[in-house]
Amino acid sequence: MTERFNGRLADVIRRPLITEKATSALEQNQYTFEVDHRAAKPDIKAAVEQLFDVRVVGISTMNPPRRSRRVGRFTGKRAQVKKAIVRLAEGNTIQLFPES
Repeated sequence: MTERFNGRLADVIRRPLITEKATSALEQNQYTFEVDHRAAKPDIKAAVEQLFDVRVVGISTMNPPRRSRRVGRFTGKRAQVKKAIVRLAEGNTIQLFPES
């Protein structure tokens, strides 16, 4: 684990991503999260295992380029987003949706 997030693992994971592709990946026991763009794979693994009490088998990360946005004549960049697809061990699950 890197020193950047030592002791503050809750700051690594921002939110779960709920898209059509992410919900179809739930069948293969894969969960998609938006994470801090400075987080490394060991940080993400430690955060998921500690916060959700599960065992992580693998992690895939993607760091797409920032998008440009324009409002009138002013241009700027959107915030940096890093996505992590976390594959859990057999029998482990994370409850993303509250039960009714």
